[in-house]
Amino acid sequence: MLMLTDPMRRWDRLVEETQLAAMDAYRLGDVITVQFDLPGVDPDTIDLQIERGELRLSARRTVALPEGAKYFVRERSETTITRRVLLGDVLDVEHVDAEYTNGVLTLRIPLSEHARPRKVQVHSTESGRRVLTAESA
Repeated sequence: MLMLTDPMRRWDRLVEETQLAAMDAYRLGDVITVQFDLPGVDPDTIDLQIERGELRLSARRTVALPEGAKYFVRERSETTITRRVLLGDVLDVEHVDAEYTNGVLTLRIPLSEHARPRKVQVHSTESGRRVLTAESA
């Protein structure tokens, strides 16, 4: 039989009940990609909401024990994983793409049209006036 004694385990259990999802974010071209680690999460429990410039993520990890089985050691607890991220007003939150693969939730959020870089071309006329026009880069 296995025996495990750890006086700090109660504290660890309290912390584990709600965990923050580890996150990476980067920009490639006109798209911001945000990735969250959600190991062991059932995709049906993922709740992703964007409201007033804030992204809210919540997901639930459950651990199933076969009927009649008893734990010797239990370190993988059921938990709710959460994260809140403030989004800038330069993102097009109407066109977010979300994908969950191998325990990683990936969001792709395009820049809004008005936030994309533009090239300004300078045109001149014979009268010496310049007319500036903007076009997408």
